[in-house]
Amino acid sequence: MSLLQDLTEQLAKDVVAAMDEIGDDRFYDKVAKVLLDASPTTQEAFMTSVRVILAERKGRKFLEQTLKAKREGGAAPQAPRDSVGH
Repeated sequence: MSLLQDLTEQLAKDVVAAMDEIGDDRFYDKVAKVLLDASPTTQEAFMTSVRVILAERKGRKFLEQTLKAKREGGAAPQAPRDSVGH
């Protein structure tokens, strides 16, 4: 990995953890604005890392809910329909 990727990935992990702690699910936007002011390249890499982390969380939650429903005989959650990816 490059220095840019290493730094922005760690910052994204720290910011997502801080979001949980402070209860602000859009805190990453504030950090992104700070980064944009200093370096658009860094801000872009940071946002990519944040999106990956948040998407993984969402996918993992869906997986866990589906497995729980299967094991307990309940109804599995529905996946979003007609989602448009990137």
